[in-house]
Amino acid sequence: MAEAAERKMRKILTGVVTRDKNPKTRRVEISRLVKHPRYGKYIKQRTVCYVHDEKSETRVGDMVEIMESRPLSRTKCWRLVRVVKKAPMTADEAAVAKAAANNP
Repeated sequence: MAEAAERKMRKILTGVVTRDKNPKTRRVEISRLVKHPRYGKYIKQRTVCYVHDEKSETRVGDMVEIMESRPLSRTKCWRLVRVVKKAPMTADEAAVAKAAANNP
């Protein structure tokens, strides 16, 4: 965070990882509620950001904090700051982790 203090303030958002297929790239959805201007009903809207994850430490379902950065590719202009909350492991992932722990 010391980097952000020295440079201009950048947007920091929190969202959920929805896709982790590409190496070092994550798709993060940021949900928000917006009040309809005429009817007053709250509508759920979302923003999709492509995030650079250098260590590939996140997976689908993780809640992450992202920061705006320079354009890294045609679609990526955000980078991962930290993982706020990890997603629970699925049964398949738990079995793989258990097998890896038993076989050194």
